This record gives sequence, structure tokens and C-alpha cells, in this order.
Amino acid sequence: MSSTSSLDPAVAALLRRNADGLVPAVAQQYDTGEVLMLGWMDDEALHRTLTTGRCTYWSRSRRAYWTKGDTSGHVQHVKSVSLDCDGDTVLVKVDQVGAACHTGDRTCFDATPLPLGGAR
Repeated sequence: MSSTSSLDPAVAALLRRNADGLVPAVAQQYDTGEVLMLGWMDDEALHRTLTTGRCTYWSRSRRAYWTKGDTSGHVQHVKSVSLDCDGDTVLVKVDQVGAACHTGDRTCFDATPLPLGGAR
């Protein structure tokens, strides 16, 4: 993770990061509202996302930046970026090309639906 970033200081001041300096970033298909995936961003990843028009995330396992689609071709073209009311989550509305999930599925959220109802 970069200790320096070119992120606009006014934007950086709005962010509430976790202990690792990250905020969750939800990727959503801009025209259908379909939730595609969750990634993590630090200030530099957000800066790259805002300035390149493609989603860049911080990989917690590889400890490196990755731009969605660089290896898979499944690019996320950024349409808008917004913060939630607390400044601790980023919503990135994208035009997803191909699968969003590393498994090859369109979305990361269709693999294991959980039962509703609970104990009575």
C-alpha cells in the first residue's frame, strides 16, 4: 500500500478508513443496479479509480494494487463514485465487461444463497 497518494486532500478528508487504511468498495452495475463484487481501496487505489476511469483495488492477500480486467479482460468502466453517509464505504457504479467474480460468475453474490427464517 502506498504511503503517499495523489488523492485530492478534500476527498481524502472525507474517508473513514479501517485500521489498515482501507475502505470497502462495492462495485455495482450502473444501469441494472446489480451488485457485482466487493474490493478494498486505499487512498491511492481510489485516486487511480477516479483518474483512470477503471477500478483499481488493493489486494490484501497479494499486498499489491490490481486494476480489474488487466489479466482477465473483465474490465470495470467507472460511471460514478460516491461515499456512503459515514464516509467508510465507496460505491463504484461501473459498466462491467464479462464476469466480475474471479470464479467466472457475473457477480460474486450468486454462489451461495443463505436460508431465511432463522429459529422460531
